[in-house]
Order: sequence, then structure tokens, then C-alpha cells
Amino acid sequence: MSQDNTPIHRIRLSTLSVAIFENRTDEGQVFYNTQFNRSYRSGDEWKQTRSFGKDDLLNLAKLCDLTHSWIHEQQVVRSEAAKAGEAA
Repeated sequence: MSQDNTPIHRIRLSTLSVAIFENRTDEGQVFYNTQFNRSYRSGDEWKQTRSFGKDDLLNLAKLCDLTHSWIHEQQVVRSEAAKAGEAA
């Protein structure tokens, strides 16, 4: 399985963000992994954490929904491209 450490897409909502990674199996199948973060300020410095508080949860749920939709769209596009290639 090949893995690249560079996200192919990022989505941000308020202080929360998600990095989406595209991975491929040795057989060429594509799957996606995600990494969610929350930004916060400590003094003059911005930091990131994977810890979320009660007040983050609704935005985190919305961010999960947006991420799921984006990944689903990529799978639909990939499937349609594969079908178009078979028809040619």
C-alpha cells in the first residue's frame, strides 16, 4: 500500500480542520483517511490538538459530514471515470 503524507484536500470550519489523505492498495484500490485537528492560541503562538471540548462537538459533527460528502463525491467521480473508460 502506498501512502503519501501530503493531504489531497483540507476543509476548515471555525477553529477545526480536517486533512484528507488518499491512499492506494497494492492492487490499485483507492481509500481515504482523515485527520481532525483543533487550532488554539497559547500566548502569541497558534497550536494544534486532536482534543475536542463540548463546545467543539457540533462543529466537529458538521465537519465530519462535510468530509464524508467530499469523499463520496470523489468516489462517484472515480466510478464514473472508470465506467467511461470501459465504454471507450
